[in-house]
Amino acid sequence: MRFVSYFLNDRLIVAPETLVENLDFTPVPFGELPQIEPQLLNSSFKYDEKLQQVLYGKMLLFDELQLPLKTIQEHFENGFVMYNQGVIKTKYGWQCKRCGNEKYHLFASFSCFRCKSENCVYCRNCIMMVRVSVCSPLLSWIGPDVKHKSDHQLMWRGELSAGQQIASDCFVEQVGNSGELLIWAVCGAGKTEVLFHGIEKALKMGLRVCIATPRTDVVLELAPRIKEAFPNTLIVSYYGGSKERETPAQLVISTTHQLYRFKQAFNLMIVDEVDAFPYSYDKTLQHAVSGSVRNDALRLYLSATPSGKMKKQVTQNKLPCVKIPIRFHGFPLPEPKMVWSGEWKKRLERGKLPPAFLKWIKSQVVSERRAMIFVPSVSIIEKVTELIRGHVEVIVDFVHAEDPLRKDKVARFRQGDIQLLVTTTILERGVTVPFLDVVIFGADHEVFSESALVQMAGRAGRSKDDHNGQVLFFHYGKSLSMLNAIKHIRHMNEEAGF
Repeated sequence: MRFVSYFLNDRLIVAPETLVENLDFTPVPFGELPQIEPQLLNSSFKYDEKLQQVLYGKMLLFDELQLPLKTIQEHFENGFVMYNQGVIKTKYGWQCKRCGNEKYHLFASFSCFRCKSENCVYCRNCIMMVRVSVCSPLLSWIGPDVKHKSDHQLMWRGELSAGQQIASDCFVEQVGNSGELLIWAVCGAGKTEVLFHGIEKALKMGLRVCIATPRTDVVLELAPRIKEAFPNTLIVSYYGGSKERETPAQLVISTTHQLYRFKQAFNLMIVDEVDAFPYSYDKTLQHAVSGSVRNDALRLYLSATPSGKMKKQVTQNKLPCVKIPIRFHGFPLPEPKMVWSGEWKKRLERGKLPPAFLKWIKSQVVSERRAMIFVPSVSIIEKVTELIRGHVEVIVDFVHAEDPLRKDKVARFRQGDIQLLVTTTILERGVTVPFLDVVIFGADHEVFSESALVQMAGRAGRSKDDHNGQVLFFHYGKSLSMLNAIKHIRHMNEEAGF
């Protein structure tokens, strides 16, 4: 996009070229403008409340706002909206001001129709969220804050376990303060319920709250539970393809990717599964979380398998931590059993399943229990599924990250329409299904880390009516990750007194 700059009443004004008439100024790409300062706030200007609601606490492009360009420009000139650079030149290359990307290979250039440049640089890292380039400004709201209501009510009436209560009390005590807190809780400890009273306190204080998680599946799992607990609170879910993005809300449930769009928005940030891929490996996602919170915000981290870095911070008293080593129903974590399956890769190449695995499949069908079967890669998921189908008459299906029917298949699995679901690690977290057994096929594969194996094992035995779910590691040689995962689970059970 091209802008013109000029002085009006001793003020530097910038404006899109399409809005400026009869001025003898040469339009230039937005990135070539002189440094822009916020305009003085005109308190007598009647601002558009819709624009305030949509833009408050965010950094959005013109294309993401369903308002006339002239209206937005009027808000800029009256000190309610700020134009920020989207991509900037740095000493070492480029930086995206939306996602924080600084990797040279994740920038590219194109012939831009809007700014007329043959080499308009854009960020490839966050391009899935509408392209941001040197010539495309990011808009932010700098006018009055949105006033949030405080008459929220928690309708959940369940009881917390002793471990949950300790963690909940610690969380509640910290709400309203700045800083960080880690809740280290085993899979199935009931972390969601631990959040309720702290969230209620924050909402009643008029604070804005975000629950962020690396994966869409977890957003879809959490949203109905949070909405049921807070039926009188406007709650919005943000994930790829969601329809609620323009709806303002005091309580937001979002994937970490969607936080690229937020800026200085939240007083309380809850990062669920803080150790999960891709968040734990992607610095731009961590940048998104940091950029979306206010300077005095409280950050609460939830994890069953915190990283070595976090554990070290806890040991050094640099990160406050409260542990929940036992599940909410009071029973131990199911301990995985290792089952030798021979050279499973070669058997698959020959169109066969390992005998031990096939024996388990047949017994599982007879038991009428559901099972998640984790495989190491998408490349073998359909083959494994078809081979299983050739030996049983029950419904078997598969799901992975790029599956367009993923949401529907997971829902059918929960309802019991699918007995055996073959999946990648995409379902290692956040999905809770009662009366479930878990199998990791090819558990020795390098893709299965200790934390991934612990999380997958944690899908079993989560119901108080079925706390002895079976967990099996089918392998061709015990890996260090397998041994460490079993050691981890045993340690947590011992810490819980088992």
